[in-house]
Amino acid sequence: MKSSIVAVVIGVVALAAAPVAREQKGLSDVAGIKVGHHTLTERPTGCTVILVDGEGAVGAVSQRGGAPGTRETDLLDPANMVDKVNAVVLSGGSAYGLDAAQGVVRYLEERNIGWKVGTAGVVPIVPAAILFDLGFGGKPQVRPTADCGYKAALAANDTAIVEGNIGAG
Repeated sequence: MKSSIVAVVIGVVALAAAPVAREQKGLSDVAGIKVGHHTLTERPTGCTVILVDGEGAVGAVSQRGGAPGTRETDLLDPANMVDKVNAVVLSGGSAYGLDAAQGVVRYLEERNIGWKVGTAGVVPIVPAAILFDLGFGGKPQVRPTADCGYKAALAANDTAIVEGNIGAG
């Protein structure tokens, strides 16, 4: 199962050693972009969150694979009214991992970030894609939740991005 969110290009590097911060920042070199991870300790899985400052950023999607698992990617069609995203979530855990996006929605709503809906407040726009990793190490019932997404959003920063076996990597 593969899904690609083209608005964000992420290189996932699988390393046997502990994750390391690299001097060259990459994605977070773009002003207003922050990246955060949350990794579960019980099994090699987790989620990665890309947050966009301000009113959001224009997004696009390209879905591939026999069974893509995504959330809110239909919003990225240029014919639709919503034209910006506030965050993007990549998560392990197959379809279960889509829950991680709800934690990011909560994080953004608490900060009044999202699509403005008049007196009703905001609706954070958080497309997500999942990775099928249920058969890799440990119990498949251990998978990213909304709490994991919230923690990844809390950890997001614009300094060097940690790469390797961390978050959705």
